Formats: sequence, C-alpha cells, structure tokens
Amino acid sequence: MKLNIKAFALAAALFWGIGIFLCTWWIIMFEGATGDVTILGHMYRGFNISPVGSIIGLVWGFFDGLISGAIFAWLYNWLTSQFS
Repeated sequence: MKLNIKAFALAAALFWGIGIFLCTWWIIMFEGATGDVTILGHMYRGFNISPVGSIIGLVWGFFDGLISGAIFAWLYNWLTSQFS
C-alpha cells in the first residue's frame, strides 16, 4: 500500500501545527503568558509561551510537519517498493 505523499504531508502539517498551538494555549491557560523561551523556542525562532508565540509556533509547526510528513511518506513508499 502506497501513501499519498501530498495528503500525508498536509495531515502531518495540520496535526503538528495545531498541536503546538493548542499546547501553548494549554500552558497559557494554567500558568499564564510567561514569555519564557522553551526548548522548542530554540528550534523555532520567535516561539515562546505567549499568544503571539502560539501563532509563530503554529506557522513553524505547519511547515515542519509538512516537510517531515512528505519525507516520511516518500521514504515509506520507497522502502515498501524495494522490499515487496
């Protein structure tokens, strides 16, 4: 079974981007907007625990998930074609 690379990449992008956005707002809801730079903030430039940081994390996460999902789906398709 082959994966549709575009569909898988889009699903991974939405999952990762929205996941970062919701996790940031979860922290804001319970601890407040601290503006602290986290480990993720060192990888995603501009991301911190704030409302603006959640939008930045959403954008970074979307593109990170898009690229990672496309690479994963392509690699999966390539490996399954080699060993089947």
